[in-house]
Order: sequence, then structure tokens, then C-alpha cells
Amino acid sequence: MRKLTSTVVTGLMAFAGTVGMTTAPAQAAGELEYVALGDSYASGVGAGYYDSAAGDCKRSALDYPAQWAAAHSDFTLKDVSCSGATIADVRADQLSALSAETDLVTLTVGGNDAQFSSVVQACLTQSDSYCKTATDWMSSYAKNQLVTELAGLYKDVKAKAPGAAIVVLGYPRTVSSTGACPVIDLSPAKRTAMNGLADALAEGAQAAAAKEPTSFIDMRDAFKGHGACGSDPWINDLTDAASVFHPNLKGYLAGYAAKLNEATG
Repeated sequence: MRKLTSTVVTGLMAFAGTVGMTTAPAQAAGELEYVALGDSYASGVGAGYYDSAAGDCKRSALDYPAQWAAAHSDFTLKDVSCSGATIADVRADQLSALSAETDLVTLTVGGNDAQFSSVVQACLTQSDSYCKTATDWMSSYAKNQLVTELAGLYKDVKAKAPGAAIVVLGYPRTVSSTGACPVIDLSPAKRTAMNGLADALAEGAQAAAAKEPTSFIDMRDAFKGHGACGSDPWINDLTDAASVFHPNLKGYLAGYAAKLNEATG
């Protein structure tokens, strides 16, 4: 990682140091490049204010990359995150944004590889046992095969941006254990199963970050007590079908952007 200017220097150096990264000579202020990669959780689905030029990617002007960049004027943001992106999509369509000049990379991906949307649909429309079977199956994938696939992607990011600090942000639990869900309520068993899959996705990304040393931010504690259908939700429920079980604006601001700021300074 290059030594960066501004208050981000201390934060990124300390954070990167936890996974054994080193520093290179400093760049001048105003020349720092931040590239944001990932899926709908990175692109800000649920926050609103989508960039029409991004088309189906549903990239919000208030996603966590944009919020972080707005607070760090030394950086120019190149946001190529896209709703629906899988690991293969990031590799094929987003890694080209990286270069030897990139200073910071953030990444959230893996949920679509674990068929999160299809599993949620199953839990909303099928029985408790069907929901548990679907979440158990994908949880096993998330804690095993997905780890290898994510580690391979992290390695590719490093190769494309050898001087960059790389920060992976995980997924939160999606639904509160108490409180009624509007439109379609969820049984306690379904909530437990869905949150179990969210845990598996977080643990899989964390294991991959340990396997291919990369800085990792676990989002589960930040969203604790703020699941969908609870009293203070940071995640959208079924009243917003286009962004169901994605963070709302408060989730991106007080959850994702706040944790990224806390980690990097």
C-alpha cells in the first residue's frame, strides 16, 4: 500500500498492517484514487438517488463509496459497483477499473453467488422446512466453496492494483428476531434461517480475507438491533419490493459508511 496523505494515512496503514501489508513512497494530495467494486450492497440499492447513467446497476449517489469519498477530498472515486454482480461479473466487468495508480479498493460481493435473492424468495413463499433447507444448502456453499472463490478474486484485485489498500465489507444480518413484517410476515424459524445464511456469508468473506490476506470489516455488529421488521430498521422490508432486505439510507450512512470511516480514519 502506498503511504497516503490526510488523516486516512494513519487509519489505512494501521488497518492494512493487521494483514501484513507494507507501504511505498507517498503520493501528493489530490492524486489519490479510490475504486469501489461489488454488488447491490456496494452500489447502494435501497438508498435511493440512483444514477440514471448507471442503468440497471442501480448505483446510488449515496452508496457507502460515495459517502466515504465525500468525506475524503484527497480521493477521486471511481465507482463501478453494480446491482446483481457476482464474483464472475466483478472479475469480467469491474476489475478493468483498477490500475497501479489505484490507492484504495473497497469490495462487497458474494451474496448473488450464494443465490441470496432466490433463497429469500423461497423463505417468503414456502414452508419453514423449505426455507431451512434452502438456507442450509447455501450456507454450506458460503462457508466452503465461496471462500476459495472470494480468495481468488481478492488475489486478482491485488494483481491489478498492487499499490492499493483493499478493504472488504461483509453483509449484515437481514431481519429482526422480533416485530411484525408488513406484507408477508416471517415465522421465527424463517428469521433464524435467513440470519443463519447472512452469518455464513459474513464468515465466508472473513475466511477468504484470512486466506488471501485482505482487510475485512464485519458489518453484523453495526446492524445489531437494526434488522428489517424491527423497531429501528436499517434494512428495508417488503414494503419496498425493489430493495427488500437491502440497507436503507440510514443503513448505508450509520452502518456501512460509518464503519468504513472508523476503519480508515
